[in-house]
Amino acid sequence: MRRAGLVLAALLAFSLDARAEAAPPAGDEAAIRALLDEQMHAWNRGDLDGYMKGYWRSPQLSFFGGGDRTHGFDETLARYRRRYQADGRVMGTLGFGEREIEVLSSDAAIARGAWHLVFPDGKRMDGLFTLVLRRKPEGWRIVHDHSSM
Repeated sequence: MRRAGLVLAALLAFSLDARAEAAPPAGDEAAIRALLDEQMHAWNRGDLDGYMKGYWRSPQLSFFGGGDRTHGFDETLARYRRRYQADGRVMGTLGFGEREIEVLSSDAAIARGAWHLVFPDGKRMDGLFTLVLRRKPEGWRIVHDHSSM
């Protein structure tokens, strides 16, 4: 009888853990949307350092875009500086559309959508993105960004 009680307790604990894993807190999607909104607002202020706060500050961060692979937070920041701030460039106005957030577990999520960048001279750049996010001690952070034009 004692063995049956232990097995039942183990099964109950497993099913509760699986249910918690299957239904992440509803606030996670909102927190990820807020992170992306904060990035957009920082970009639109010309604050690249503020924009980068959404990324995992690690040499393991990866960014794939424009046919290039960039690894590391510092390298990703340098890539953005070269492309959007070097030689007196203006970063433009960033917008996101068609955002879909899928929380995969209590510490992993995917965000997909479209990005739109409009420059003061009227030039536009548009593309799609897929982000892999992980919950870190400082909150949700982008650990991989694949953006295309």
